[in-house]
Amino acid sequence: MGKITVETCGIEGLKIITPAVFGDERGYFMETYHYKDYAAAGIELEFVQDNQSASKKGVLRGLHYQLQYPQDKLVRVISGEVFDVAVDLRPGSATYGKWHGVILSAENKKQFFIPKNFAHGFLVLSDTAEFVYKCTDFYHPNDEGGIIWNDPDIGVEWPIPEGMELIISEKDQKWGGIEERKR
Repeated sequence: MGKITVETCGIEGLKIITPAVFGDERGYFMETYHYKDYAAAGIELEFVQDNQSASKKGVLRGLHYQLQYPQDKLVRVISGEVFDVAVDLRPGSATYGKWHGVILSAENKKQFFIPKNFAHGFLVLSDTAEFVYKCTDFYHPNDEGGIIWNDPDIGVEWPIPEGMELIISEKDQKWGGIEERKR
C-alpha cells in the first residue's frame, strides 16, 4: 500500500500518478497498477481492457472521445516520450473545454488518469514511443468522436519543436471544433 504519489490538476477528476520505483544496480521494479492503492486515491474502477500503440516522432493522435460508451483511462508510456492531453467535455462542468497536458515518458514513469467524458490525445516527442492504457469499457466500433487537435476555442499548447513535421491521420484532420460538438 502507499506505493503511488497522486497529483491533482486544475481540472477536477484528472490525476497524475507517479509509482514508487525500487532500483539497484540490477535495474528496477515498480507496480504499474494495484487496485487498493488506486482505490485509496479515488480511482476505484474496474478496468476491462488494456491497449498498446507504437508511434514515431511527430505523430499526433486525437483528440478522441467515446460517444455512447465513455471510458475512464489510465495511460502511461513504456518507451519514449509523449505530451499527453485531456480536454473536459463533461456537460455542466465548470471547466468544460479546458485542457491539461503532461509529459509521460519511460524515464519519468508517470501515469495520467483521465475520467469518462474527456477528449484525449497525445504528441510523440521522442524518435518512437510505446503508449499503453487501461480502459473501463470495451472498444465499440463506430463509437468514436473527436475534436480537431488545434481547435482555437480549446487552445492546447502542443510543444511542437521547430522543424517537427506532424503526422496526423486523415480522420483526425477532419474533426470539427468543440463548438460544433454542442450542435
